[in-house]
Amino acid sequence: MTTAAVEPILRFIEYARTLKGDEKGEAQVFCDRLFQAFGHGGYKEAGATLEFRVKGAKSTKFADLLWRPRLLMEMKKRGEKLQKHYTQAFEYWLQLVPQRPKYVVLCNFDEFWIYDFDSQLNDPVDVVALDELPQRYTAFNFLFPVEKKPQFGNNRVDVTRAAAANVAGVFNALVARGEDREQAQRFALQCVVAMFSEDAELLPRGLFSELLDECKRGESTYDLVGGLFRQMNSQSPAKGGRFKGVRYFNGGIFQTVNPLELVPEEVDLLLKAAEENWSKVQPPIFGTLFQSSMGKERRHAFGAHFTSEADIQKVVLPTIVRPWRERIEAAKTLKELRALLEELRSFRVLDPACGSGNFLYVAFRELKRLELSLMAKIHAEFGRKAQQSVGTRSLVSIKQFFGIDKEEFAVELAKVTLMIAKELAIDESQAWIDSEQLDLPIEFDAALPLDNLDDNIKANDALFCEWPEADAIVGNPPFQSKNKMQGEYGPAYLNRLRDAYPCVPGRADYCVYWFRRAHDELPAGGHAGLVGTNTIRQNYSREGGLDYIVGNGGTITEAVSTQVWSGDAVVHVSIANWVKGDAPGKKKLFTQLGDLRESPWEVVELDEISPALSASFDVTQAQRLRANIDSGACYQGQTHGHEGFLLSPAEAAGLLQASAENAEVLLPYLTGDDLLSHQPPAPQRYVIDLQPRDILTAGQYPKLIERLKATVLPAREAAAEEEAKRNKRALDANPKAKVNQHHRNFLNKWWLLSYPRPELISKIAAMPRYIACARVTKRPIFEFVDKGIRPSDALQLFPLPDDYSFGILQSGIHWSWFIARCSTLKGDFRYTSDTVFDTFPWPQEPTIPQVKKVAEAAVALRQLRRNVMAENQWSLRQLYRTLDTPGQNPLRAAQQALDAAVRSAYGMKAKGDPLAFLLALNGELADKEVSMKPVAGPGLPTSVKDVAPFITADCIKGGRESRYGR
Repeated sequence: MTTAAVEPILRFIEYARTLKGDEKGEAQVFCDRLFQAFGHGGYKEAGATLEFRVKGAKSTKFADLLWRPRLLMEMKKRGEKLQKHYTQAFEYWLQLVPQRPKYVVLCNFDEFWIYDFDSQLNDPVDVVALDELPQRYTAFNFLFPVEKKPQFGNNRVDVTRAAAANVAGVFNALVARGEDREQAQRFALQCVVAMFSEDAELLPRGLFSELLDECKRGESTYDLVGGLFRQMNSQSPAKGGRFKGVRYFNGGIFQTVNPLELVPEEVDLLLKAAEENWSKVQPPIFGTLFQSSMGKERRHAFGAHFTSEADIQKVVLPTIVRPWRERIEAAKTLKELRALLEELRSFRVLDPACGSGNFLYVAFRELKRLELSLMAKIHAEFGRKAQQSVGTRSLVSIKQFFGIDKEEFAVELAKVTLMIAKELAIDESQAWIDSEQLDLPIEFDAALPLDNLDDNIKANDALFCEWPEADAIVGNPPFQSKNKMQGEYGPAYLNRLRDAYPCVPGRADYCVYWFRRAHDELPAGGHAGLVGTNTIRQNYSREGGLDYIVGNGGTITEAVSTQVWSGDAVVHVSIANWVKGDAPGKKKLFTQLGDLRESPWEVVELDEISPALSASFDVTQAQRLRANIDSGACYQGQTHGHEGFLLSPAEAAGLLQASAENAEVLLPYLTGDDLLSHQPPAPQRYVIDLQPRDILTAGQYPKLIERLKATVLPAREAAAEEEAKRNKRALDANPKAKVNQHHRNFLNKWWLLSYPRPELISKIAAMPRYIACARVTKRPIFEFVDKGIRPSDALQLFPLPDDYSFGILQSGIHWSWFIARCSTLKGDFRYTSDTVFDTFPWPQEPTIPQVKKVAEAAVALRQLRRNVMAENQWSLRQLYRTLDTPGQNPLRAAQQALDAAVRSAYGMKAKGDPLAFLLALNGELADKEVSMKPVAGPGLPTSVKDVAPFITADCIKGGRESRYGR
């Protein structure tokens, strides 16, 4: 930074020294001058707000300064210990949605504590004294008008990544040169415990690093490191020699010691890991990073994803911490407090999909803090006699925590994570006592020997084994969609799963079984909080999990409807926290509004949270209508099953030129991307569609059959053979097992598309055009398609050629129903015929003028789209992105005109809630169908006698006629 640029910071420091440090009277001017020092006219000119209202569950408080989406700043009086206000700052940050600020700063006029809760809880990413600002200003790079990446001095995530990368590098090298994998894993974990321990001074200071240094100079790790590990498992301390002063560790991890001889490169990696400051390594994320880096290049650890502690707290806080806080705050008598303390010390927590133990680690630390705060309350309010009755020893133990995981190494890693938690508990608890300014002479159990957790953390399949009793169940069950379960686990496992859980729909996602089992295992009044795929709130997955929970005595107390998961860049998740019983008061529902980790949030307070995890009107109880089911007006497109069926335009042109007859079965093929991303929308490939021909009739197209025989047939033979092997294994294990014959069926008709949808093709062949939308989409975009184009399975099809039907489907009223009833893929909406279309009630008695208005508005909307797209060379996706910004927009106006016409056709009030109206209409029509009364289904009303005026000509064309519009 230039001298001229430093001058404003120097002036700020000079001014700040003149202040008395009064939190109330001088905080605002301090903040204003700070913003001036970093290039703004002041806080107001930068767009920040002072005294921002933060609404909590039971009260409203005020944040000193909020500058979205960058900064929350809390000012405290000069001399105040900033550690004390960490909890307040974190709770404020959690509530500040949408546009939750990236950074939080606590300041007492002389010192700045900077937090980035998305990556690091508890410890600030940097601490900067006022006088250090001229040299350390880069830690505040986020304050400049043009934001830069801050340079922090206490980034524990970076330290943890480096440590995980180096330890994983040693493991990978050992396995690569032939060492037994299990022995290499145990050796790596023993090294991790040793490195934590030497920095925590449970080993003689620097001992492990010194041993590695000697090995680098020629000594043997087999002798030195192996000898250390044997001594760590010995109850008889060494009276002298190299390992004098090494205490007994136990813990199970050192019961088996297999010394390994490391080569120099491996010693270097381990020494690099040991040189890291392991007091800064974060156990909740180390295990995940280490495990995900095993068997991969070293650089993978530096880019691997991990579940942030902020996300873990979205389960631990509402499921464990807040219920206990409320009980502690409500307790008034010594008898009540002593009973709570006794109960807390026997409180059991289970993670039935524990992985590396990150949820258990955070839960243990928080339970330890709850114990300390409870003891502090007793000591402060009831005098010396009460102090003597409860003592000063902290008795919350890692033996109160339990875990299950299918992976044996994950189980060993989880044990180490909790062992380390015990090691760190003393320092962490003392630091927390200091931060809360508690007068509490606390005693802790000795850090050594470590507890043996073999009976607490076990390797097993949680869906088929007995669960230990628990008062709270937390965790992050495996993310596996129903569509991938067959390939991942095989038919034998799925049959076993469905036999064990017959009431869970077969189309539910894998994680749903954990939700259901957790609720069954909870005692009355027990709490649970689990992370699941965001389909847990939808359709079959919701029915198997959250519907069951709410319908069987459960109350959802806090939830995240959808968010981008920190543990995986491509996963959107939902989080549900619930109690087995009643829960009075408001419940908070959080929703992330986008596909990026930085996307904004919204929060609403509700009297109750529905299983759909939605603040909208709950339409989960809508019924399928026979009028819609029997209409034949909604289909998924064709699934080709193999790329051999698809041709480029050039390939198709050659075959069409070779034989005119090929045009009968070689047709333009439209995908969702063709519809949304091309200008003009048009098919980019052709498909060979030989249905409904048998193999003899298909032989009339020899060139096409020759192509399919060379490409498709071998693949289908191989897939059928592999399927037969899987089925044999399943039937050998269980003769009554249900097995799939999909690939056998595909092989029997190898010349046909996997799912050619003959009923759909027959319908669209009888009309000039049909309606299509992308099955997975962010926006409501429907379009007409020429009957000569084959639709892919990325499209949802509606064989309805008229403008009125288009208007209903394109309307915001239908879109509201769509997003409330559909499933999702990541953050996008997926059209599902049985839950969306079959339940959607169409207008029942619109007048002819009302029908005409809908049709006219639909035609006008499409005409506007074509004109704007042609003028700007935009695709439909680019056009609809203009609606993401506020302000006047001709497309928005055209859509509003269509919506008004559709509301009129329904008889719906202009400002009425469309979901409430549609649900009521759905129920009314369902009752009519039971009574055998007529119900109007999809399409033009029967009152329209002359349909021709409602069928215009604009649509997507393909092939030689490829054009858009009329």
